Amino acid sequence: MLLSNGRKHTIGRICDLLSISERTTKRYIRTIRDAGFIIPRPLYGAYYIDKQSPYFKELNKLVYFSQEEAQIVYNAIHAITGDNIYKQSLIRKLCALYNTPEIAQTILNMQQSDNVRQLITAIEKKRTVELKNYRSAHSDKTSNRTVEPFKFTTNFISIWAFDLKSRKNKMFKVSRIGSVEILPTYWENEEKHKDAQSDHFRISTNDTIPVRLILSLRASELLKEEYPLAENSIKQISDNRFEYSATVQSLEGVGRFVLGLCNEIEIIEPEELKKMLKKKMEIFKKANS
Repeated sequence: MLLSNGRKHTIGRICDLLSISERTTKRYIRTIRDAGFIIPRPLYGAYYIDKQSPYFKELNKLVYFSQEEAQIVYNAIHAITGDNIYKQSLIRKLCALYNTPEIAQTILNMQQSDNVRQLITAIEKKRTVELKNYRSAHSDKTSNRTVEPFKFTTNFISIWAFDLKSRKNKMFKVSRIGSVEILPTYWENEEKHKDAQSDHFRISTNDTIPVRLILSLRASELLKEEYPLAENSIKQISDNRFEYSATVQSLEGVGRFVLGLCNEIEIIEPEELKKMLKKKMEIFKKANS
């Protein structure tokens, strides 16, 4: 697949991308040639499979995308209006099939893709990393975090990692990472690595808080578009009224959504959500009076 993606690759690049030795790489090239594929003698040390090879068409029928094809698929998926559940499903499947730096780059912007490539390498090699200039949403401060990264969330949005300072598993948002440095040390806490389920608003804690909201048609549609996993927790109760009933892990995520549509949402429970939003609105009024 690598040699048929339209690019030419040196032995060193193949070794790096597939995490295999030079000896193994050369043995694989001989095996592929013996199988009937044409791999021309390298020009400037780069290898590729000639498209005139027997079986090349059969190879291209496999469930596989070159980087160029992945970009086309990505563009097609993102041409779908809104952020509905089918669109998210397609992106999730693409990521699951091709959890590689090449595909990551088609999904993320350049800075994020560089960080994701480093994190993918660290996970594969079980290495510790330093997340440089990580911007915390809780403390509103920037700091470096030394962690053992072990699992991405959907679409490379966040990374689960074991924080060596707090000795806890935490989820770090990729967009808040300044840069990633792979350290020479290997994981020492693999048995403690454990991710957690996120709520519909992509927040993960150990809390469980029941929430019931009455939504207008517009609020219901926006909730499904912005948070596709919430769709199964919405039921219609009249022509233009819908009920959202679910368990969240923090009031912050659902609170932000309600604030944006406060004239189209009625809070049934919990009372703590009402109190939290009233407090936030009072602070807003004072700051803007």
